[in-house]
Amino acid sequence: MGNHWYSRPVLMVADVERASAFYTGQLGFTESWRHAEDGELLVAQIARMGCELILSSQWPDKVGRGMIFLSLDPDEIETARAEFERRGVSIRNGRWGYDSMIIDDPDGNQLYFPYPASTNE
Repeated sequence: MGNHWYSRPVLMVADVERASAFYTGQLGFTESWRHAEDGELLVAQIARMGCELILSSQWPDKVGRGMIFLSLDPDEIETARAEFERRGVSIRNGRWGYDSMIIDDPDGNQLYFPYPASTNE
């Protein structure tokens, strides 16, 4: 594999089923796999175009504290925003180093999609 790094951030959520439904239904992810113990869904992985996130309810004291930057190609961010708006996603504009489109998941985890640098001028 050479010098390839691979990461899958874990977002802490109160209810994995609810969180997975938001990411798949509202943000266009697909669920890759899920893990349950004694009938309780504890972990699921979601993916979209190479971006993989793990949703876990195993650490209730950490729910909703995640913040992730998701970089899109400059010509894709407006297309993504229009898609999310069509799906009824609540979007706000904000800034953390870059002007960004910000989406809060149902637990309060924040997804930052930075706009291309040209919009920062």
